Amino acid sequence: MPLYAATIFLSAFLLFLVQPILAKQILPWYGGTAVVWTTCMVFFQFLLLFGYAYSDFTTRKMKPRNQLILHAALLIISLISLPIIPDVSWKPAGDEDPTWRILGLLAFTIGLPYFLLSTTGPLVQAWFARAHATGTVYRLFALSNFASLLALISYPFAVEPWITTRVQSFGWSAGYALFVVVCICAGVYSLRAHTEAQANPDAPKPDDGPAPTWAHYGMWLLLSAMGSFMLLAVTNHITHDVASVPFLWLLPLTIYLITFILCFEGRNWYKRAVFLGPLIVVVGALAWFMHEEGGIMDFKVAVPLFSAGLFIMCMFFHGELAAMKPAPRYLTTFFLMVSLGGALGGVVVGFIAPKFFNTYYEFGIGLVVTLILAAWLALEKNRVVPMLALVAAGFTGYHIYSYIHSLSNDTKVMTRNFYGTLRVKDTGPESSETAMRRLMHGVIMHGEQYLNPKKRHRITTYYTETSGVGRSVKYFQENGPTRVGVVGLGTGTMAAYGRAGDTVRFYEINPQVIEIARRDFKYISDSKGQVDTVLGDARLVMERETPQQYDVLAIDAFSSDAIPVHLITREAMAVYLKHIKPDTGVVAFHVTNRFLKLAPVVKQIADTQGLHVALVSDDEGEGDASRTDWVLVTRNKKLLEYKPIKDATSEIKEIPGLRLWTDDFNNLVQILK
Repeated sequence: MPLYAATIFLSAFLLFLVQPILAKQILPWYGGTAVVWTTCMVFFQFLLLFGYAYSDFTTRKMKPRNQLILHAALLIISLISLPIIPDVSWKPAGDEDPTWRILGLLAFTIGLPYFLLSTTGPLVQAWFARAHATGTVYRLFALSNFASLLALISYPFAVEPWITTRVQSFGWSAGYALFVVVCICAGVYSLRAHTEAQANPDAPKPDDGPAPTWAHYGMWLLLSAMGSFMLLAVTNHITHDVASVPFLWLLPLTIYLITFILCFEGRNWYKRAVFLGPLIVVVGALAWFMHEEGGIMDFKVAVPLFSAGLFIMCMFFHGELAAMKPAPRYLTTFFLMVSLGGALGGVVVGFIAPKFFNTYYEFGIGLVVTLILAAWLALEKNRVVPMLALVAAGFTGYHIYSYIHSLSNDTKVMTRNFYGTLRVKDTGPESSETAMRRLMHGVIMHGEQYLNPKKRHRITTYYTETSGVGRSVKYFQENGPTRVGVVGLGTGTMAAYGRAGDTVRFYEINPQVIEIARRDFKYISDSKGQVDTVLGDARLVMERETPQQYDVLAIDAFSSDAIPVHLITREAMAVYLKHIKPDTGVVAFHVTNRFLKLAPVVKQIADTQGLHVALVSDDEGEGDASRTDWVLVTRNKKLLEYKPIKDATSEIKEIPGLRLWTDDFNNLVQILK
């Protein structure tokens, strides 16, 4: 058992650890956090499915000795892929769809090692079951999930804050080489034990049990798909509509893995009679709170509620799944269906829903389906619980409908794509003096404009004349025509600074934002300067552009709390400096953030390059202004001596032990407020 356990533990740990290691390395190449991470997750999820299919096929169709020879050969060949460092030839030009290039890079860099790691769980459990007929094989599945959980938790706290991504790759590669040795040893031992067991007439025979039916296959698929579906649906909801707090994605996935561990550990932690009541209550509570609070709940209430809801729902899905597990002879087929269900659930939420829904409808749909499934499974025992579940499903459906209606009722535009949901809302009629039109991305406001034609020219929110970027633009405009670059379009508010002879150039990765800014807001069309918009990840576009000679380059991509780290590194700063006027230009970083202290990060990067830095905070929040923090980085010391800037400058408090952020290293934990 120790040899099998070590093989499965090591494989599962490496399986989950490699995902953030590789995704983080290629993030600066491709930009767009959602695109990179989602594409990587789909790749890993489907490769896991292929690994389970391989395990199932070779276990059922090949003799043990031939299976071992094939697997050992593949393991040895896979060592050629080490170390897992992406080749720079995969780096894109900048504005193309990165999906296929990312998939090709991952296949070339980690494809075979990851595929073989994904086969280990079901394959080694099959080896164990074949050699030890009386062993508790499904406890090895719980161990696998525990190792995955350990890797998941350790990366952001024990690996990422201290080790560069390149060293992470070498460390992981060494661990994989050790795994190859251990796995081959486990295979050789299992073959020998199996041969001895066959030769011993007194050895216990495996319990084949009844063969699974198509109904079993269907329920395995449905339950595993719903677990994956609700995991992603809850993650989307709490990180988009509650708070985009860094690491908040970690909590749902941790809960998901814990329920797998508890349900397959073998001690009957799940009992239907115990969990169905809380399931009905918590699903109804989630729907009611969403409706009553308009989807935007207090962080301290929402996170515990949604976490408890996900735990109970996943205990239900995985508990019922564990109760239906077949005899060990059929375990590879069982795991294949579980993997297929997980992949399907992920595809529906990650790819299908964004194309067909204009907001996160899938969360509410998942709640209703969960209760209907509970009613169906409870039907065989009594009639009372199914009726309660169906009543709760109706209650849930009503409140979900009401919640969606409340979102769209006062909304002029509601749309969704790969980058999230966008809403345009008016606070009143155009005849009102104070009515405004706002652009919302989840719970983050990305700009607003007065509806009244007499007031719509006013510069609002984070970009007013008292903000750091506003003071910078005015400094240059006092001396003639000004060139301004802006990373992040929003409503196009910065275009309002444009005068005759000025140029304002926006970089925006989301095509829907460009469409909305031009159609539903007037900052761009009313600007007296020349206004251009460039579609694509700003850093990649600027890397291939000729120097633009900006007077002011505003980096406004960090007001959302899930920040694009590749835009705030030493290498990124070098790109920005290429595009500002060498002796006079300024790079203005908008670092207003509820959860992260970004100003010290920018200052440290600037200090290493001998640049002058000033933190301009606009704390008044009066009139049209929002509270803002802008860090100005420049070689032009006179700019920082400009009275409106100097009078508003405040000290940047250093973070003890903070390391320089590069494309190879950053530490979000250390800058949490």
